[in-house]
Order: sequence, then C-alpha cells, then structure tokens
Amino acid sequence: MTDFQGLDKVYTGTFRLGATTPSYDSETEIEQEFPYQHITPELVHAASLQFVGDIQQVPPMFSAIKVDGQPLYKKARKGEMMEIQPRSVHIFSFEITAIELPEVSFRLHCSKGTYVRSVAHDMGQELGCGAYLTALRRENVGAFSIQQAWDIEALMDELEEMDEMPS
Repeated sequence: MTDFQGLDKVYTGTFRLGATTPSYDSETEIEQEFPYQHITPELVHAASLQFVGDIQQVPPMFSAIKVDGQPLYKKARKGEMMEIQPRSVHIFSFEITAIELPEVSFRLHCSKGTYVRSVAHDMGQELGCGAYLTALRRENVGAFSIQQAWDIEALMDELEEMDEMPS
C-alpha cells in the first residue's frame, strides 16, 4: 500500500471561484464570498502557472495530518485551529480544461503529499477572489490509470470465468 502512496498522481476536478470554506472543499459551509466577475480566462491561466514546479503548500486544517497523535480534521471539527507548517510538493502540470465562471475545471499531475484542496484554495488567493474545490477524481496513480479499472460487472464476469476454469 505504501508503494502506491509514494507515486505521483493525476487528478481532474473543478473549483468554484468567489467563495471560501474552512475545509477548502464543499464539505463545509461557505464562510466568505467575494466578487469574481472581474476574473478572465487569461487571469486563470496565468495564475495556474504559479503552481507548476516545486512549491510550498500549507495543508488544510481539515486533513488527516496528525498533531499530538490526533488528525487535524478532528481538531478542526471541534473548532480548534492551529498553525500548519508549509510542505514542499511538486506540481508536474496544472492544466485548466474548462472555464465556466464561477466554475473552473482542471487536470493536475502532482507529487505525493499534494493537497488538491489547497491548490484550489491557493488559486483563489492568487486571483484575489477565493476558491474551493467542488469535484475531484483521481485518474492515475503512477502508471495505473482509471482507464484500466474494471467496473463491478466486468470483475464479476472475470471471477465467474475463473471459477469455470479446470484446476
């Protein structure tokens, strides 16, 4: 399992401009709203370039990082906030795939330890209008792609075929 966790990942997803949430995603209620009407596709593309390469990233309070033996999300849900130190991560590519304001869709290829929610949040900060993650799908882990995955029917068919094979 830890072998897979250490591999780089590819995600697709969507973030919403013009608002922030404590969890940096739609798990928690919107805490602040900001105007986003001044944002252009050119600004979004230019801002995304700031996140390619080696970057320092602050994980969200609503994360599984343990402090004093307890995941941060447990502290956050109790209203306890603490300072989290930035971490080094690597973004191989950050492609903006669609812009339908206030929604922005993307494809992100990143190193282990990258919090995509933090990328969305930081994009909002860079654009000066706030943002939070609304959708996320892991497409690849290392060389393993979701395109190679079996749906439940195909898996069941394969298992039935294996059962019918002579021993």
